[in-house]
Amino acid sequence: MRRLGLLGVVVLLGAAWGQKPQVIIGTGGVGGVYFYYGTAIAEILTRSGAVQAQAMQSGGSIENLILLRDRTDPQRGIYYCGTVLPDAALMAYAGEERFQDRPAPVRILFTMYPNYFHVVTTEESGIRVLQDLKGKRVSTEVAGGIIEYETRLLMSAAIPGFDPRVYFGKWERTRVAESAQMLADGTLDAFFWSGGLPTGSILELSSALNRRGRRLFLLPLPPQSTPVQVLKKRFPGVVDTGVIPRAVYNTRYDTPTLTFWNVFVCPASLPEEVAYSMVKAVFENLATLQAAVAPARDTTLENAVRSRGGKVPYHEGAVRYFREKGVWR
Repeated sequence: MRRLGLLGVVVLLGAAWGQKPQVIIGTGGVGGVYFYYGTAIAEILTRSGAVQAQAMQSGGSIENLILLRDRTDPQRGIYYCGTVLPDAALMAYAGEERFQDRPAPVRILFTMYPNYFHVVTTEESGIRVLQDLKGKRVSTEVAGGIIEYETRLLMSAAIPGFDPRVYFGKWERTRVAESAQMLADGTLDAFFWSGGLPTGSILELSSALNRRGRRLFLLPLPPQSTPVQVLKKRFPGVVDTGVIPRAVYNTRYDTPTLTFWNVFVCPASLPEEVAYSMVKAVFENLATLQAAVAPARDTTLENAVRSRGGKVPYHEGAVRYFREKGVWR
């Protein structure tokens, strides 16, 4: 009902907004970086006059790509864009998994910032490796989302025949903010998440645990471990490795893990001039974006084009802007 209502508002206000394209930005759940990043982008785009933009809460990457594919309506000037993980964008473009019946005509406008894979628990849980999750109360994020898909790949690589309905004592599929609250309250033992540093809900969780004399623990995913290598093989050129520094969430140790550079995407049908104007507005207002969202410190002209070697193409309007700025060669 929320999304239908939003689309209705966009259509009804179309006349008042004149001929400007209407851009709806799919983000993620409250408490994750996507929601705040997408909201900041929408405000920048609207103030710039490039388009009339509206951010919307969503289930994340997969849902954003489905909306881009199914709800974009060029004849009415309505375009669904979104913040997505690069492996999800690749699946949508290639017509894999959820997109087997119909690929999404996805194009990259710019690369945003790196996501870090989090397997979140507490020190006193005794959970130190993926195998320790057996019989535990675990959340794998929203049903059918890319984080759940990544989790299944990781767990299957560590545990042959893995089935979350059997392996976990209780299988939850809740958003990051709810998972963090449940872990703080003692009704959840661990949860999976992929997000920028820091992710607000996990930062708040760490503080809440510290006030109770407890401490956050993040499961390490070493670069040479089998689960990490499985994901790197599944998504070549998209998945990398990195470290979550202990200072980020006041953990006892630095945590090696998987990284993914997020991309801001739009449909191929977005007019070139509009795409150009959108990218121009964002990169002429980087200070505003970076002040609003901490992970946006990695949104730079140089990083914006780092996904160009992949299979998902950039939009021609974005390429034109980056060529003018000398970063696309």
